[in-house]
Amino acid sequence: MEVVNLNEKLSKVKERWSPKIVGELNDSYVKVVKFTGEFVWHHHENEDELFLVIKGRLRMKFRDREAVVAPGEFIIVPKGVEHLPVADEEVEVVLLEPKTTLNTGNVRNERTRVELERL
Repeated sequence: MEVVNLNEKLSKVKERWSPKIVGELNDSYVKVVKFTGEFVWHHHENEDELFLVIKGRLRMKFRDREAVVAPGEFIIVPKGVEHLPVADEEVEVVLLEPKTTLNTGNVRNERTRVELERL
């Protein structure tokens, strides 16, 4: 059992849109990620995702609306829901999602990360 300092872990993240594993909980990973700009429209067929904002503001676009997530807030994107994460300025996020979750969901492109680094 270890205490994990999120600020310390996030300070090690240099690459944007590249989640890093910082913990495991049952069949899920706890990940940290930094991003700026738009990601890619995608969905996850079998997994829900939790986005907890540590720093910055996350705009989560859906086909029919948009949600703004501020520091200290989180949003859960249910499986099957198409979404587009957007950060107008750098955002730092903790992700809680099943180990089977591929960051780009049903889309494969240059931002797809199959093998994740552990911090």
